[in-house]
Amino acid sequence: MATKIDKEACRTAYNLVRDDSSAVIWVTFKYDGSTIVPGEQGAEYQDFIQQCTDDVRLFAFVRFTTGDAMSKRSKFALITWIGENVSGLQRAKTGTDKTLVKEVVQNFAKEFVISDRKELEEDFIKNELKKAGGANYDAQTE
Repeated sequence: MATKIDKEACRTAYNLVRDDSSAVIWVTFKYDGSTIVPGEQGAEYQDFIQQCTDDVRLFAFVRFTTGDAMSKRSKFALITWIGENVSGLQRAKTGTDKTLVKEVVQNFAKEFVISDRKELEEDFIKNELKKAGGANYDAQTE
């Protein structure tokens, strides 16, 4: 059966993460049968990591605060998590299903496809976002 997405519910969750006045900094999009729906959400990145277990595949939209001495700003990441115990067929479908998620999640600085929990470390993701962000004035110390 072809995968579908609940666009309205997913868009509501997506906008909650994009809202700087919201405490919610991450939301997952998970499979409910053959439909992608919003999953968990939260204000602590470590709580998101707990969702990424070896037997699940999910998509996540996460807000990070990055910047340097001159400015702080929100950067967004689209993370595709594929656990080690996910079957080959489901792994393959995840790649094509991501196009459905991208119909809702359209603004992000960097996209990650991760199956190793070490790559979920907050410092690793923030460093990659910093690289994608261009100018870095932190290197200039007085």
